[in-house]
Amino acid sequence: MRKEQIVIEAMAYAPDELDPADRQLYDAAFEAARGAYAAYSGFQVGAAVRLANGAMVLGNNQENVAYPSGLCAERTALFYAGAAYPEVGVRALAVAAVKEGVRQKAVSPCGACRQVMVETEKRAGGPLRILLCGSERVIVLEGTASLLPYGFESF
Repeated sequence: MRKEQIVIEAMAYAPDELDPADRQLYDAAFEAARGAYAAYSGFQVGAAVRLANGAMVLGNNQENVAYPSGLCAERTALFYAGAAYPEVGVRALAVAAVKEGVRQKAVSPCGACRQVMVETEKRAGGPLRILLCGSERVIVLEGTASLLPYGFESF
């Protein structure tokens, strides 16, 4: 047996420090969150995806009284991107949350979304830039291994 250590590197930015492309994703994720159907939790989550061709795809969480029949914002956006642009790789994903109209602190994807992101990265053939967007800071990760170091594709 040997001990393994996982090191995660991330950059933290204030929203006004983001470059224009990342700021566009940041703003789009918050705007997408405002349209979420979060009738049960009141926690609206939005995701913005940038594709290799420059197109942007949005998604938001869709709750359902028959839990877990709803879907997270990240998977909504990634699955829509895959359906609308099956041959175009995903390059970046931003996720943000709003509650009662107020931008929240940075949020992190659930385990299911993380595994979908691993598969999305594999299909794209390169690292997925991930922005965890908050009202005061944005955590930027280069690649899904920072979120799910032992995903199904990592061995």
